[in-house]
Amino acid sequence: MAGPQTTRKKRANGVESRQRILDAAVEIAGERGYEGTSIAAVSTKCGLPASSIYWHFKDKDDLIAAVIERSFATWLAAVELPGEEAGTPLERVTAMAASVAKSLVDAPDFLRLGLMLALERRPTEPRGRTVFLQVREIAGAKIVEMARDLVPELDEESVRLLTAYAVAGADGLFVQREIHGDGIDLVAMFELHARLVYEAATRMAAGKEE
Repeated sequence: MAGPQTTRKKRANGVESRQRILDAAVEIAGERGYEGTSIAAVSTKCGLPASSIYWHFKDKDDLIAAVIERSFATWLAAVELPGEEAGTPLERVTAMAASVAKSLVDAPDFLRLGLMLALERRPTEPRGRTVFLQVREIAGAKIVEMARDLVPELDEESVRLLTAYAVAGADGLFVQREIHGDGIDLVAMFELHARLVYEAATRMAAGKEE
């Protein structure tokens, strides 16, 4: 019977192998997209046999979904509105936008792969696409909470409209950087986007009060 130390070592090795597989999948998917990613290519990149990959993941689709989930967890940690001690509502939302942009620069896999899958139409929907749409709902819910917190005078219709606009604008800025590379300062663009959305929210709230 394996002792506790042996069990812990096996578990640690399993976690390390899983991370190596995900890291390799990120690189390949970033270069070749969903279609160009294969278990064989991931195996070659990470140096682990295909059997090890299939031990962790059912198939390529399961692997890509895991890549999106891992990257999303990193990104979601940045989507936190600083407390009131951080300044005015505008300063708080701008600081959060900068954190989100930095997280996308450091870990763009969630949005890059997710958008690829979201824009495709297949007879059988990949699990990665389903996961991406689900995690976007989580992100949208967090933005709704922020809008209610920062501009409580907004009605629900305005909150939904601004949330959709904020997410769409962020998508567009990310795509712009993917096209033009480091020539686009994503942090500065996200800060500008946050200011414009906040200003729109305050104008809309003032209009409802009149």
